[in-house]
Amino acid sequence: MLDEREFELVNIVGAEIVSSQRDLSRNMNLSLGQTNMLLRRLITKGYIRISKLDKRRVKYLLTPQGIAEKMDKSIKYTLRTINSIGLIKERFKDILKEIYAKGERKFFILGESDLASLVEMAAHELSFMDCSFTRIQDVSADSATGTVLVCQEDVFDKVVANNKIDLIHELAKDSALLKGKG
Repeated sequence: MLDEREFELVNIVGAEIVSSQRDLSRNMNLSLGQTNMLLRRLITKGYIRISKLDKRRVKYLLTPQGIAEKMDKSIKYTLRTINSIGLIKERFKDILKEIYAKGERKFFILGESDLASLVEMAAHELSFMDCSFTRIQDVSADSATGTVLVCQEDVFDKVVANNKIDLIHELAKDSALLKGKG
């Protein structure tokens, strides 16, 4: 099993981003000695091999084992990410249900982020027929006659509205989401 630094090095070598140990060192923000140690460890484990280009230059290549490990970790990371997105969407549904139960029917989704799109998806899945969800870029006191769902960082204090919810802050409070559990 690769640790985080080893996996980073395998990704860089696999992407053929750099051509020398010095470039690897700079790219990973490690000393040349640390980079050399990591490379030797990965060569010993069978993830990377060296191919001589000439007397002074070498090329680092992933072995089939290195390619398989890179793919396996990438797939696991993608699956964890998808699971996390599902958990976040479910949390948004819970928040919307709570507000709906209190009688709110008009919602403004503030932001153009992927988070705002996820809120829209959660709202759509809830199928509240008597609610309106409107995506907005900014909010003034006149237009916010409903609940503003803030989906971007560093604007919550600037939002002029009686009812507003910082969804990023709400997610941060949820320890199960932070741990990646449902």
